[in-house]
Amino acid sequence: MRKTLYYGFVLLLCSVMLASAMPAMATDLEVSVPMEEDSQQDKKHIVGQVIDENGYPLPGATALIKGRPNGAITDNEGRFELNVSERDVLVVSYLGYVEQEVDVRGKTSLTIKMEPLGEIEEVVVTAFGQQKKESIVASIETISPKDLRVPSSNLTTALAGRVAGLISYQRSGEPGKDNAEFFIRGVTTFGYAQSPMILLDGFEVSANELAQVDPDNIENFSIMKDATAAALYGSKGANGVISVTTKMGREGKLSISFRHESRFSMPTMLPETIDGVSYMKLYNQALHNDTPLAPPRYSTDKINGTAAGLNPMIYPNIDWYDAMFEKFTYNSHYALNASGGGKIARYYMAVAWDRDTGILKDNDINNFRNNIDINRYNILAKINVNLTNTTRLDLSLNSIFQDYQGPLDEATAVFNSVMAGNPVEFPMVWRPDEKYQYVRHVLFGIDSDASMINPYASMVRGYRDGFASNIITQATLEQDLHALTKGLIFRAKFSIGAEGSNMTSRAYAPFYYTLKEYDKLNDVYTLNLMREGNEALSDPSQARSTFYRTYYEFGLHYNRTFNDAHDVTAQVIYTMDEDRNSNDGPITVSLPARNQGIRGRATYAYKGRYMVEASLTYNGSEKFHKSKRWGLFPAVAAGYMISNEKFWQDGGISRIIPKLKFKYSWGRVGNDAMGDRFLFLSNISLGGGGYIFGNNFDNGLGGFVIGRDANNDIQWEISEKQNIGVEMNIANMIDLQVEYFHEYRSKIYMERQNLPPSMGLTAAVFGNLGEVESGGIDGSIDIKKGWANGLFIQGRFNFTYAGAEIRVAPEPMYDYPWRSRVGHPVNQTWGYVAERLFIDQSDIDNSPSQTWGVVRPGDIKYQDINGDGAITEDDMVPMGYPTSPEINYGVGFSIGYKGFDLSAFAQGQDLVSFYIDASGVAPFVGRRNTLSVVADNHWSVDNPISETFWPRLSTQNNANNTQRSSWWLRNGRIFRLKTLELGYTFPQKWLKKTGFIESARIYFSSSNLFKIDDFEEWDIEMGANGLGYPLQRVFSVGVHMTF
Repeated sequence: MRKTLYYGFVLLLCSVMLASAMPAMATDLEVSVPMEEDSQQDKKHIVGQVIDENGYPLPGATALIKGRPNGAITDNEGRFELNVSERDVLVVSYLGYVEQEVDVRGKTSLTIKMEPLGEIEEVVVTAFGQQKKESIVASIETISPKDLRVPSSNLTTALAGRVAGLISYQRSGEPGKDNAEFFIRGVTTFGYAQSPMILLDGFEVSANELAQVDPDNIENFSIMKDATAAALYGSKGANGVISVTTKMGREGKLSISFRHESRFSMPTMLPETIDGVSYMKLYNQALHNDTPLAPPRYSTDKINGTAAGLNPMIYPNIDWYDAMFEKFTYNSHYALNASGGGKIARYYMAVAWDRDTGILKDNDINNFRNNIDINRYNILAKINVNLTNTTRLDLSLNSIFQDYQGPLDEATAVFNSVMAGNPVEFPMVWRPDEKYQYVRHVLFGIDSDASMINPYASMVRGYRDGFASNIITQATLEQDLHALTKGLIFRAKFSIGAEGSNMTSRAYAPFYYTLKEYDKLNDVYTLNLMREGNEALSDPSQARSTFYRTYYEFGLHYNRTFNDAHDVTAQVIYTMDEDRNSNDGPITVSLPARNQGIRGRATYAYKGRYMVEASLTYNGSEKFHKSKRWGLFPAVAAGYMISNEKFWQDGGISRIIPKLKFKYSWGRVGNDAMGDRFLFLSNISLGGGGYIFGNNFDNGLGGFVIGRDANNDIQWEISEKQNIGVEMNIANMIDLQVEYFHEYRSKIYMERQNLPPSMGLTAAVFGNLGEVESGGIDGSIDIKKGWANGLFIQGRFNFTYAGAEIRVAPEPMYDYPWRSRVGHPVNQTWGYVAERLFIDQSDIDNSPSQTWGVVRPGDIKYQDINGDGAITEDDMVPMGYPTSPEINYGVGFSIGYKGFDLSAFAQGQDLVSFYIDASGVAPFVGRRNTLSVVADNHWSVDNPISETFWPRLSTQNNANNTQRSSWWLRNGRIFRLKTLELGYTFPQKWLKKTGFIESARIYFSSSNLFKIDDFEEWDIEMGANGLGYPLQRVFSVGVHMTF
């Protein structure tokens, strides 16, 4: 009931805002134009096509009859049809192009070529405003909103490979937990904050909030990569900035858009486990390897009965993946938006509903569902009102509500539990014997000593039910101050975000049974209750969370052009944000956290040829002592558009290379995200410690514990960035952009190592101790070509290489240089060098000692790097590539003809490594499950080769074989077909017959269709998390209509 009232309140508020706009709409859209009656002989039917300067069709262009309300919208081929009179004039318009008037006298067929406004008129979203694209010298990339529309409810899954400079990958496919990780120009620090700042309509949000944005509501998606682009964000811009702007209302008649997608989701691949018969044979072999004289655990009768498929209660043969998970699941997406308005007020309203379900199987006996079922509701309402001719008020309400139901444990943990299950020890659920035939609870199976787990019972024993909301309200007042000076604007913004969540957990205690006796002759068994359960669900256990963020912004913005040659812009802005956490915790949790600053920027451009820019931010953070609290972050940049020089335009080269631009930027950006607050104060817990006195140490007194010592010298982490770039267009068909970047990160907050005990310190000591140097290159190529017959082709390729090496790090004085992290990548890993497997006992006796338990033939032999005769930590060396990719790239194309369109996009990553978690996949330990690759490729007395996937089989925890080493190191290189889409746009002449549909398109899309890599055990993009919830392959069918 509470949720229903909440939704109703928000919908009512949207309706009120819409109603407030309606009077202005009605007035402004009324047309009062005298029209003469046309004779029937004067009427005619025309067809036309609207194309761009390169011959591309322009879908969505508007063709209106001048002075009349009649018109048409072009289809996917840029075509339209209209009934006109001989004297009519068409007004053709398209965003970014010069509006044209076309006389239709004597014509029944038209081809209208639109001329672009030119880059000098185009604007790009920058920090706290916009700039003309031609004058931009910062490194800013944009992603088209249509490229973000993939068959997924998570926006972050669409980012990988889409834009140069962004490193992105996905580790999990669990609904609600499937965010991709992303970094701008790589991981450039080993401090607390590595991810970029994210802004939604200028308001800072988390990656989870970004993931929930509906792509249909996005107007602009920008990535700010260098210091010039991010310096105005001061303390939060060191890792780059992602800025998302949602759509606003536009002047015009009411326009309604509707989209629906039905999605079928299934794992890209699942790990394969062995069947019961193979399991028992290999287990007996592993037991023999450990103790040659030990009797086999599984008898020949047990193995033969399982192979023959006898009574599955006595001879179970369980494929836990098949038993616990569905082959696929169905999800859906609905989105509806409306926009319009007049000269006084404009509005944009949107609602969306996403339902995502998991692939966990439910237990029909339970009166609850344990499968993941997420319903998310997005509501966006924006209204822009001209209060006066010089004053505008923008109001925005962006709300996300989410209902969650799922298993008691995280679904990833449920998948991990499969490896703990045994396929032959007990059935998943017993059929009741005579004694227990009338019980109402489920008879879950368990082993004879109840030392194992039943993964299915763990999955279905309870559930979680939660509700979360995230509401962002914004008000922006803009006052034109042209009365003081032309081009001056004052802007004030107030935003408040409120997040809340409540998660309820309930569970029952399962009843576990094991086999007591079995009469094989009569095929009758009796059960023994091993663990008493409880049918009743436990009392609800609740976890609540609330968080508030308030943001204030006041600024003066100046933008003016003098003598059609000198473009000048300037900004002076004050900002403050305050975070409040209402959760339980110490006083440092409940106290508001504030960050404020003053920032300014000025740009100058002369005739689009020479551009300079300078910015300065003065930012304060509560985390530092008052002597270090404020930081100054400058940035400068310059650009040269040589193609705008007269000699270039007059020469023939301008026809080949119409655009050539060089740019350079330098700047410093700060970072105060250091994992804790008030670093200049000591953190002391009373009563947590004590002191012991007396000759017998029997006299204790209570005391306190110092968790952190005060440090007045802690200050900003500093990022100094440089960027050199070139932008080029070739033959108005190919756009090329390449940038080289360099960054030096200093004063990274880290723990000091190897302090002597004589100092008397009980807490770890931290300081600004680390330094990292990074750099690389990124670039993109865009190709487009169109023909007058409506055929068009587009192609895109982007590439990013971003490497980072540690230059200074607090660490012990190692005896061997290879132990030091200095000079190695930030995410470099260390491990032992695995030479081969031991051949026999003589080989073991004549090799350096390995001290992780008893070593036998078939175990891994490690290389003694320092030559001291023993394998120790001093023999660990850096190996492989970093755990996050240093190379990311994307390639795609689109082709269209006569309403049909086909597009594909592929993405890849390289220079990345990961380790198989050998402890997590170790077979037979605790009689756990086993991967098929272990059965197919392991060392044995009959197969004593050293190049196998798994060394000697064992039923014991063999720590020698599970050490992090080159034996388990894998190359994470992958090339993946990320998306494929085929669509059809219905012709206008068909839609006109309906009288209300302006455009309609159906499409079939898919994601994660196939991949190319060197790993076959699980989806390699998951890295070491391969036994968790798998990444998903999605097939979708959708329809998009406008009215």
